[in-house]
Amino acid sequence: MVKMEGVYSVLPTPFAPDGEVDKASLEKVVDLFLAAGVNGLTALGVTSEVSRLSERERALVLEITMSRVNGRVPVVAGTTAQSLRTCIEYSQEAASMHASAVMVSPPRMPKLDSQTVLRHYAVLSEAVDIPIIVQDYPILSGYSMEPRLLAQIAREVPTARTIKMEDPPTSVKIARTLEEAKDADLRIFGGLGGVYLLEELLAGAAGTMTGFAYPEILVETVRMFRAGDVNGASDRFYRCVPLMRFEFQEGIGMAIRKEMLRRRGALAHGFVRPPGSNLDPTTRKALDQLLDWFRNNEHVPWISD
Repeated sequence: MVKMEGVYSVLPTPFAPDGEVDKASLEKVVDLFLAAGVNGLTALGVTSEVSRLSERERALVLEITMSRVNGRVPVVAGTTAQSLRTCIEYSQEAASMHASAVMVSPPRMPKLDSQTVLRHYAVLSEAVDIPIIVQDYPILSGYSMEPRLLAQIAREVPTARTIKMEDPPTSVKIARTLEEAKDADLRIFGGLGGVYLLEELLAGAAGTMTGFAYPEILVETVRMFRAGDVNGASDRFYRCVPLMRFEFQEGIGMAIRKEMLRRRGALAHGFVRPPGSNLDPTTRKALDQLLDWFRNNEHVPWISD
């Protein structure tokens, strides 16, 4: 079993202007993230626009990703579904393609309770021989898992001992969950655009899993932190938080991220599949201003690309 830690970049799904999956751009963004030194990749996440993909497209995206990565780093596949049966099928397909793990959020349903959530992961673990990442993202599931429940899942479902924590304040919840699960080998990743990475590391996080367009910043922050240079990690991270904050805007964040990746040469187009929002002139102008400021003041080498 792969020991997950560090930075896992969530891949966007590139689209051509006609809305079709852009295979060449997906390969280029995989290459960009790998060149940035990430520890792993995640396909078919929320910010991969997975809810707008057909069954055929889901399989295509994962096939392209696995082929391009070619075993160089672990690949996590998002397999969340409203039906447990469908979740199992997605997870079995990911396992057949040699994904290293699957990431699963509880199904969105009325009156979801802790026993239903626990059973969801327990049954899934019996059906697939692959590690499960528990995605705690209440916006997606409509349900916030308490630290005690997350610890219980880790104890009772041995293959589900990694969490992607996206229920702010994440640093507080990470610390509480690790305390609850101190008798289990639990690993927790942050998310949410990477905007709380430093605080999450201080709370005991193993790393972060996000699609931020400049993963080099996250990689360097984690590297310095793990080397014991907490002040250096803080300096690198906090100087770049404005860029993460700008990208992580509700409603328009995916369009900003894709435009950043387009400017980096990874995507041919920044197209977001409807009903998602594409970049408007006002936001584009603000992005120009922000990147110019970074080039002139922070001299972050990746932003001068």
